[in-house]
Amino acid sequence: VQLVESGGGLVQAGGSLRLSCAASGFTLDNCGIGWFRQAPGKGREGVSSLNCADGSSYYADSVKGRFTISKDNAKNTVYLQMNSLKPEDTAVYYCGADLTGLVRVGVGEIYEYDYWGQGTQVTVSS
Repeated sequence: VQLVESGGGLVQAGGSLRLSCAASGFTLDNCGIGWFRQAPGKGREGVSSLNCADGSSYYADSVKGRFTISKDNAKNTVYLQMNSLKPEDTAVYYCGADLTGLVRVGVGEIYEYDYWGQGTQVTVSS
C-alpha cells in the first residue's frame, strides 16, 4: 500500500490549490481516505474524509464550504480542492487510508488510518 500526495505549493490568500493523493496497492472501492494537516509547532489535525463505498464526505469546521474532497476511481486518486485559501491553511498536508471498510462518520482520528503518504507543503501568503 502506498499513498503519494502532490499538488502543494505557494499561493496567495484567496487562491486555490488541488491536492492529489495517488493510491496504489488497493482500490478506492471500499476504504476511508482522510486528509490531515500539520502546521509548524502544532499537532496533525483532520481536514476532510471520504468513505469510498458510499461517497459520503466530512469536513472540519475550519474548511467547510472552502474545501472539497473527491475521488477518481479510474486514476485511483483522491483529490482535495482547496478554495479561498487563508494563511492559517499553511501546513503540510497528508492523506491517510483506512482499509477496514468501516463507514466513518466524521473526519476521524489519526489512529484510525493505517497508511500515510509523505505529505505535501501548502503555503498561503497574506
